[in-house]
Amino acid sequence: MSTLYPQNNAARTALDLGGIWDFRFQGDEGWQPVAVPASYNDQSPDPRFRNYAGVAEYRRKITVPSAWKGLRFFLRFDAVAHDARILLNGREIASHRGGFLPFEVELNGLMEPGETAELVVEADNRIHHGTLPIGAEGGTAFFGSDNPGIRSVEAGKEYQREHGINLPAFDFFNYTGIQRPVRLLATPARYIRDITLVPHLNGDVDFAVDTSDAEGRVVVEALDADGRAVARCEGRQGTLKIAEPRLWEPRPGTPYLYTARIAFEQDLYELPFGIREVRVEGTRFLINGKPFRFHGPCKHEDSPFRGRGADPCLMVTDINLYHWLHANCFRTSHYPYAEEMYRLCDREGIVVMDETPAVGMWADENYGWGLGEYHAQVLREMIARDKNHPCVVMWSLGNEPDTDTYPEKAYDYWHPLYEDAHRLDPQNRPVTVVGCQNRYDRELVIRSMDVVLINRYYGWYNLSGDLDAARYAFRIELDWWAQQQKPLILSEYGADTVAGLHGAVAEMFTEEYQVAFYEAMNECLDERDFVVGEMPWNFADFGTCQGPMRVGGNRKGLFTRDRRPKMAAHYFRRRWEKMDSVTP
Repeated sequence: MSTLYPQNNAARTALDLGGIWDFRFQGDEGWQPVAVPASYNDQSPDPRFRNYAGVAEYRRKITVPSAWKGLRFFLRFDAVAHDARILLNGREIASHRGGFLPFEVELNGLMEPGETAELVVEADNRIHHGTLPIGAEGGTAFFGSDNPGIRSVEAGKEYQREHGINLPAFDFFNYTGIQRPVRLLATPARYIRDITLVPHLNGDVDFAVDTSDAEGRVVVEALDADGRAVARCEGRQGTLKIAEPRLWEPRPGTPYLYTARIAFEQDLYELPFGIREVRVEGTRFLINGKPFRFHGPCKHEDSPFRGRGADPCLMVTDINLYHWLHANCFRTSHYPYAEEMYRLCDREGIVVMDETPAVGMWADENYGWGLGEYHAQVLREMIARDKNHPCVVMWSLGNEPDTDTYPEKAYDYWHPLYEDAHRLDPQNRPVTVVGCQNRYDRELVIRSMDVVLINRYYGWYNLSGDLDAARYAFRIELDWWAQQQKPLILSEYGADTVAGLHGAVAEMFTEEYQVAFYEAMNECLDERDFVVGEMPWNFADFGTCQGPMRVGGNRKGLFTRDRRPKMAAHYFRRRWEKMDSVTP
């Protein structure tokens, strides 16, 4: 399968199939309209849209243009959550496991140019211990207790399990459906399958081109930002030599982009790329040999109406708000994002930590629930898609797994994935996994990563409301991490805040408390030179499933869900502006 992002050029054509499709829950008789791409969950007041667990069906007609005779033509789905089954005129032609990465379906031999067919996409949103992200599996009845209250609750859990209730083991809404673009694509019959670029600071750019045929001439050129050719090479492998290279620098530097133009027979592909190197040296994180400090809030793909649906307008708005904050990074919490966001970050100089959807992995005696092979597949697909983006500087294997209940078993699960990431990435970026609040002196996984990422909520979920105690406790933990001699990023920290709720005293849920919380935690971070980043949770309020801790979702955002800044956004804007003015 090709991992190349779709494009229109002299050799390739991409037809967007977005718009209004037919939709129904499997087993229903009639069809109703639904927008694609978007999550289906908020597109109707029918409570089934919000809470349905099972297979939903999408339908539309597709036509292969008559002009495509002699070409290779295929469908590309950028993401269907979580598992997909594709049918053409009632016949299954493909399936895909995983809801956040693209897959393609070849149509040659199934349709002829000029032919129209019925396309049906089945999207299965059920989550459980065999999916990523992970579901809570419902309840297991326990009727041995003499306490009638416990017996009643456990009976209710058994009811949930029997009725297929989708219980997440994660704290964000399980938005699902055809959430990213669907396209009908055409390339020449002999085509470019994949491109790998490995840039070096001296201007050398190692390349490898994978083509559908072993024979045929391949020409690779590097174009500067003005479209002028600055290097040229022939062959499927080699090195472009760019004289006086301009580097891709994260903001507030210049994210300079070149373009690799690859020609193979009748095919052509143009790939933007940046010249930059990333490495860890001692307790420092280096981009282009210079110390880099991460400062920017984590995100979710989340907005009203569209849910997790890809929205270019929202992406541009969010990145411009990152610029307003003087933020330079985010983590794709907790899944790979739409590739349009990475392309935008390439242009705008925002650094990205790319994360798999391995969230909610709590341990039992069978650590990992048999997910290792599937987890490795998702990691492989993520790296294959995102390996050439200069904005991507680190791979995150997952978020907040239990690594301390069974430390050795956890290490045996996560370490092969760590090795896979280094082996699969041609640029050999640093690798991490994000740790939760746990017995950090007992676990083995987080400290074995290239960079330590920890999520901590001193003063919120623990020591709630007491920021003096929170500072005291956090400093004790930072003392321990200082002995590990690794760069550390506080990858989540925050406080739920109701926009517009104020108090003369900074108490929980007020905007004043959110600012005081961040001031307290940042005071501790600023004391430590091995701390290389701070990533508040979260950029904006976001949707979650209903629960006693969530009123209309998670409200830890620096912005409201409709992107209105809270006091904390202004606080970080001032703080990060000062960071931007400091030259390492």
